[in-house]
Amino acid sequence: MFRLASMLYSIIATALAGAGVIAVLTAGYVSLTPILAAAAAGAVLAMPVAYLVARKLTGS
Repeated sequence: MFRLASMLYSIIATALAGAGVIAVLTAGYVSLTPILAAAAAGAVLAMPVAYLVARKLTGS
């Protein structure tokens, strides 16, 4: 299941980090710090999400 979660992480982290950056830019924050913080938050949030998706896919 770890291999599946790792593969899913690469897709989910990209999507969540991108969505966070788009949200930050839409809110008007255009400096480097908020953009990097949003990308980092998306990458960190993607870890448990990838694990939960992998668990649902494997049925365990």
